[in-house]
Amino acid sequence: MMKEPYRLRINGGVLSPGELHYICEAAEALGLDAISFGSRQDIIFPEEIDESKFSQFNKIQFVKPKRDGVENISSSYVSAEILPSTSWLTSDRYLYVIEQFKHNPKLRINVIDPKQRLVPLFTGNVNFIASEHEDYWYLYLRLPGWEKTKMYPALIYSWDMDKIELAIENILIEEPESIEMVFDLVSDAIDTNNRTVDKPLEVPFYPFPYYEGMNRIASDRYWLGLYWRNNRYDLKFLKAMCELCSENKIGKISITPWKSFIVKGIPLESKLKWEKLLGKFGINVRHSMLEMNWHLPVNDKDALNLKKYLVTNFDQNDISTYGLTFGITSYDSDTYNFTSIVVEKNKKPEQIGDFKIRDTYNLLYAKNFDPNTQEYIMHVQDVDKVELPGLLMELSQLYFEQLGNEPEQETVKTIIKETTEEEVYQCSECMTVYNESYGDITQEILPNTPFKSLPNTYECSVCDAPLSSFEKKMLKTKMR
Repeated sequence: MMKEPYRLRINGGVLSPGELHYICEAAEALGLDAISFGSRQDIIFPEEIDESKFSQFNKIQFVKPKRDGVENISSSYVSAEILPSTSWLTSDRYLYVIEQFKHNPKLRINVIDPKQRLVPLFTGNVNFIASEHEDYWYLYLRLPGWEKTKMYPALIYSWDMDKIELAIENILIEEPESIEMVFDLVSDAIDTNNRTVDKPLEVPFYPFPYYEGMNRIASDRYWLGLYWRNNRYDLKFLKAMCELCSENKIGKISITPWKSFIVKGIPLESKLKWEKLLGKFGINVRHSMLEMNWHLPVNDKDALNLKKYLVTNFDQNDISTYGLTFGITSYDSDTYNFTSIVVEKNKKPEQIGDFKIRDTYNLLYAKNFDPNTQEYIMHVQDVDKVELPGLLMELSQLYFEQLGNEPEQETVKTIIKETTEEEVYQCSECMTVYNESYGDITQEILPNTPFKSLPNTYECSVCDAPLSSFEKKMLKTKMR
């Protein structure tokens, strides 16, 4: 059994060049020549390190998540400015929100923009997903022991996120079994500035982006994405890069969930210096999408070799995987899948005598090849490694055949809702919507409560305007 490596929590996957430089120096002093990145946008020390030296680095908290019960906060800050985004969710807003979380979270927290595709939405226990209302977030929970992710029945105010997450951690002792029970316990424990949910979360479909190389942001700035297939980032290069970041007054470096990182804000006049730096250290920025869209377990040589085998087959057969993502996992993994296609390694039966038992695999794919559906369909079971390339090519062809078509039959009713006008009531003072389908849990109004049945004392959940301030409107609902 592989030992759990030490990790460093990097809140939101964001750190300054100075912080990364300090981490690199610490890693060198601990005998390493490289660091790795994790799928939670944290930093991993890929080899065993001398624990007796930890006291020399008082700015670093060394953790083993499974042992210590401490988790990293994941965010889509990395996508701000370079991918589609919710208008109010700027880079600065991300930083203000992430900075709130002062405690060491015991649950996996995601802070995500639903309009980008680089960072998965629902891989946390506590998933804050930006709404169209400025500074308000949907909250989707999948607490330990829960089989499915459930939507919290209120929108969360940006400056309440930390205390709500901490309250959720504190009520775990009660073993809440439903989202309603969580809401009641949290509401009893803390005061919040919640807002009523007025429409479903809308998650647009975008193909998975190419995130490597030097790319223009504006007329005078660039962003650089770097990916190394072995997930071992040379410390000497990283230190030199951090020094160039400081020289260019670049304040932040962003880690992705794909074992890579992005530097934003490179000035036009410094582009040549950056290209020279990459050349000096022999950094390749021409990786194919065939290999950049994979998620593998940390330090798993068998998974890395399987990926190389499959990518080589794709390359030899000139197969396109644009927009798709692939994951390799095993039967005993406790992580949530977040790729379009999953290769799952089965448990080997007990060996009898000298008979050699080969590994077998299952192939699953997300409904409509969209991981955000959180629904996976079994394609084949118990197949040999040599069968995987052909089956994956088959799934890739299926993806392109259905791309742009109507989703599978079971989702047609949902799509019909996209063109359905729904009767709602809107506050004339602040434009807050009362949607009968959702009610207003912030004032103990149950879902499916008609507007006409509201008590005369009902007030707008945002601005406290009276019931008489609400006017009937027709709202077009969109839902995936």
